[in-house]
Amino acid sequence: MSADVGLSVTHRRYVKYGDAHYGGNLVDGAYVLGLFGDVATELCIVTDGDEGLFASYSDVQFRAPVLAGDILEATATVTAVGRRSRQLAFEARVTGRADPGRGDSAASVLGEPVVVVTATGTVVVPAAAEGS
Repeated sequence: MSADVGLSVTHRRYVKYGDAHYGGNLVDGAYVLGLFGDVATELCIVTDGDEGLFASYSDVQFRAPVLAGDILEATATVTAVGRRSRQLAFEARVTGRADPGRGDSAASVLGEPVVVVTATGTVVVPAAAEGS
């Protein structure tokens, strides 16, 4: 498969309470950046048969909090393709959230996902992977 503009990969993950580092069960922003790295890696594997190398972020926006008990969806989408580089747009959304007001293990699926982090970044596919 080739790296085509518009191609995307999405991962979904439950945020464990052990991942919270701050009061109010708040999870640090680096958690989502780790998810972005995972979807970027899969995208490189799908398009180029190689895990690729994450070169840089050019923009990261933390738009809403990520909390323990959230269900997160992280998506990477190819926005531009160079000879060895791929520009990616990232978006993380909360699709479900713990609802402790209803009970210790209560949770709800959100009617509308909440966009919590967006970013743009560049990955590079090693020369050995070209044409795979």
